[in-house]
Amino acid sequence: MSKNFDFIEKLRDSGLRPTRQRVKICEVLFNQEKTFHFTISDLVKKISEEKKEKISLATVYNTVHAFKKRGYLKEISINSDKSYFDTNTSAHHHFYDEDTHKLIDCNNEEIDSINIKKNITGKKINSIEVLIRVASDNQYQK
Repeated sequence: MSKNFDFIEKLRDSGLRPTRQRVKICEVLFNQEKTFHFTISDLVKKISEEKKEKISLATVYNTVHAFKKRGYLKEISINSDKSYFDTNTSAHHHFYDEDTHKLIDCNNEEIDSINIKKNITGKKINSIEVLIRVASDNQYQK
């Protein structure tokens, strides 16, 4: 079964018409060997560089958000105006490098178990995912 068929199915499953541009977006998102973290602008740039394709920001934005809504992508909010998306939708932790603005996976084995002492009444915890912010420590060097 061809990958393009898989992409077309993902697009249709997400409520999107499988246009040539959207299939190109899928090729960049889902043909990666390892987890791919990106912002919308990162993805637009990568599509332009790798596929030599100019796709409107609106098309990329709408496609990414449709995939997120369907569960094919995960959104990680860094602050109120910056979000990354992750092709690995399993529950896992991240480092965010404030110097390079890169999001990096952190294996669950690298973090001790987190003990939640209180929960919200009537709710259950679905997952615990930690975002660890890191930056150069050279401001402390003399």
